[in-house]
Amino acid sequence: MKKILEVRGLTKIHGRGCELCLESTGPDMDTNICPHCGSVVACHNISLDLHEGEILGIMGESGSGKSTVVKTLFFDDAPTAGEALFFDGERQWDMFALNAAQQRWLRNHRFGMVYQNPHLGLNFNVSAGGNIAERLLMSDLAHYGEIRERARSLLARTEVLAERMDESPKKFSGGMQQRVQIAKALATQPPLLYLDEVTTGLDLSVQARILDLILEIQQELGTAMIVVTHDLGVIRLLTGRTIVMKYGRVIESGLTDQILEDPQHAYTQRLVASAL
Repeated sequence: MKKILEVRGLTKIHGRGCELCLESTGPDMDTNICPHCGSVVACHNISLDLHEGEILGIMGESGSGKSTVVKTLFFDDAPTAGEALFFDGERQWDMFALNAAQQRWLRNHRFGMVYQNPHLGLNFNVSAGGNIAERLLMSDLAHYGEIRERARSLLARTEVLAERMDESPKKFSGGMQQRVQIAKALATQPPLLYLDEVTTGLDLSVQARILDLILEIQQELGTAMIVVTHDLGVIRLLTGRTIVMKYGRVIESGLTDQILEDPQHAYTQRLVASAL
């Protein structure tokens, strides 16, 4: 399988930072807040590889830094240090060395993001179809009829009824809003999709349908994905490999089955045991 993403040494510190931040935080210190300057070490020295069509899980409790990883890779946050390479066919992008316009182009054309909070991923002032049209306007489609038809087919693909495409997402349930977000993220057929806690707060039956949809998309389109979650059920169902984070650091990584069946780190053992 061809590599699509390579991340090395990714670090994000919120605050001014000091020379003692890194040695004073992390799992051994049981905190990600620097006691000397009050800065938050959201993640430090994160390295990962992702291959075409692969689903990688990032698992950890709230505050572990897992969402920070995908937010920096989607250019929502600028990293403090580290590098990320995105391999797009024959082209290689040094992601954090790009200017704002180049990063915006990658976000709009080659990446997709589905947030835990639909308000971050959707424009609630336009219709469901309008949300997809906004993203399609950045693609090769220019004709109104083509855009509308593509929006309709994407919503149908994510099980949103065609007669509801002109309704505002405000009128949709949480699960339906997530479906619209997924349809919007897929609009430009991106090779890489980030999913940040997409099933949190949804009913179990809705969660199951969303997860089935994600698997179908991955199998049909071969989309590579990074799935961020604290839910071991999501990790077990979707991912082939998993990274476990605590207080901004990776404490364990490997094949998902291996990590869930035979966790090595005491923290991972507690996470797995609590889900049984």
